[in-house]
Amino acid sequence: MPPTRPEVQPDADAITGRTVLDARDVSRALTRISHEILERNRGAGDLVLLGIPTRGVHLAHRIAAKISEVEGTTVPVGSLDVTMYRDDLRMRPARALLPTEIPPGGIDDKIVVLVDDVLYSGRTIRAALDAMNDIGRPRAVRLAVLVDRGHRDLPIRADFVGKNLPTSHTEKVAVRVAELDGEDSVTLL
Repeated sequence: MPPTRPEVQPDADAITGRTVLDARDVSRALTRISHEILERNRGAGDLVLLGIPTRGVHLAHRIAAKISEVEGTTVPVGSLDVTMYRDDLRMRPARALLPTEIPPGGIDDKIVVLVDDVLYSGRTIRAALDAMNDIGRPRAVRLAVLVDRGHRDLPIRADFVGKNLPTSHTEKVAVRVAELDGEDSVTLL
């Protein structure tokens, strides 16, 4: 499991909105994503999961655990910090760099599944693809997200989606994971 680290989160009273996924829904979505990855890949062979910090790393570890339960084999999991590859660095507040951890064996000639919590504009995933270029050359790259909220700026789509959630540009999607936030939920704010 990845180490937990303190996160600056709004307090519970500040999160007002509609809960779209509760803990059971999140668990079911991750189970479904795990099975879809196995079906598409025809097993766990040559799979590597790379979570995008912060919540994507925890989701990647959970997906790997679910795949291991089914296949009886360990799926390598790592993290891929995309901060320095983002094209909007000057428009966002400064953020601490998080570790990029590539599992032993690397990603060369592997099926890499990038895991993130929310897919929105596609810019984070573009940055992840650029970051992977500096690490190795996978055979194929797939994308798994807990929530796809639409509004793409780039031609990027997820291969595995827990929940399609049409939103307006003014709405926000808050994903909470037990490892960081004490609970699993997805709330539309």
